[in-house]
Amino acid sequence: MDPGPVYSGTTEPKEQASRAQRRVLGCGCTSARLGWRRLLLKAAQALFSFLAFVLEEIVDSCTQCGGLYFFEFISFLATFVSCSILTVYCTSAYEKVEKKRVQKLDLVTTPLVGGLFFLASVVFAATSDKTSVETAAIVFGFLASIAFVVDGIQMYMETRQKKEGKLENASATQITAENQPLNNPN
Repeated sequence: MDPGPVYSGTTEPKEQASRAQRRVLGCGCTSARLGWRRLLLKAAQALFSFLAFVLEEIVDSCTQCGGLYFFEFISFLATFVSCSILTVYCTSAYEKVEKKRVQKLDLVTTPLVGGLFFLASVVFAATSDKTSVETAAIVFGFLASIAFVVDGIQMYMETRQKKEGKLENASATQITAENQPLNNPN
């Protein structure tokens, strides 16, 4: 059955729409799943934590190495977590897993990693030998921790707004149903 010319100008095949939506900068990252602000925050998390990890690896000697090792572990963990979550959001894996679980995992891990990264940056700053490479690693550590914490706060606020919206909609539905003429005995 041919749909005719009526629908040809107003509709777009589903395959073309989803392909166009997936294409941003040649990869699957779009603002449709995260929004531009969150997408940029996720990219900043990955970039800053990676730079902190690389710069920390360049450090060739230390007098108090405990802070350096702790920073090394946390910066690697942050790089791995941020790249993993960004990969899930930007690939077809997001469609294959439960979206609520990915979002819940993101909501829990992002502020946790941000807090640990901040702590590691403070410890490393306190125990470092104040070389330029260590200072640069610490700066990127603080930048990454800020990106993680800001993203965590933003996710929390969005989740809270969604819950409040659902509660308001539920109460509004109940009130309007009670005010219907069929439900009034008068």
